[in-house]
Amino acid sequence: MVQRLRVRYAKRGRLRFTSHRDITRAVERAVRRADIPVAYSAGFSPHPKISYAGAAPTGVASEAEYLEIGVSRACDPLSLRAELDTSLPSGLDVLDVVEARSGSLADRLEGSMWEVRLPGVEPDAAAKAVEQFLSSERVEVERLTKKGIRRFDARGAVGSLTVGNDMGGAVGAPVMIDDLRTAGQELGPPCVILRMVVRHEIPAVRPDDVLMGLRLVAGFAPPSPPEVTRLAQGPLDAMTGEPTDPFEPDRA
Repeated sequence: MVQRLRVRYAKRGRLRFTSHRDITRAVERAVRRADIPVAYSAGFSPHPKISYAGAAPTGVASEAEYLEIGVSRACDPLSLRAELDTSLPSGLDVLDVVEARSGSLADRLEGSMWEVRLPGVEPDAAAKAVEQFLSSERVEVERLTKKGIRRFDARGAVGSLTVGNDMGGAVGAPVMIDDLRTAGQELGPPCVILRMVVRHEIPAVRPDDVLMGLRLVAGFAPPSPPEVTRLAQGPLDAMTGEPTDPFEPDRA
């Protein structure tokens, strides 16, 4: 292996329901189709040197998934980005490729920013539930794992949690209904948007754990399944507490 390339890709649309194992198969097929000179491990059963970091759960869309490819000859990152993107199915979209220069990519992924759309939810109810959640010292939830039921704190990993709406405003901000009607826009059912920054801890706290915590502390139960998207993951900025670009050290 003479070079490592780090790839940021998105998981969109129907592909959000694809399992991580299916995504790895799709990536390996795309690497072969694009004729990328991927390096292989030694031993009786060699496998391509492709590793993944911080994969999102099945059923969740993402704009910030990461993998690393080891190659047997030097490749131009821009060319590899175009070739790999063309070879992947629509919905798995390559957004950025850089040459790995130092450090571990997985170690840089300290937290994620998530967007959770909740159709049919009244903004005031969501705001009250979030207020109760954030004011709690601990919110213990349960999740079924391979080792059985596991109980852990969902509150401690949450750095921030805000409530907005599908018009781009915060809950409580004025909405010009007459202006929307004049513009010919239909006023559909309410849709609350939660934005949360969650630190990557063990055990990992996911958006559905936070939603379960909202139910436990405030009886908050959305009437329809949430639409979850990971917007970013990376090192957490000391000032804002939000994820920053994990490729920045490689660009430098």
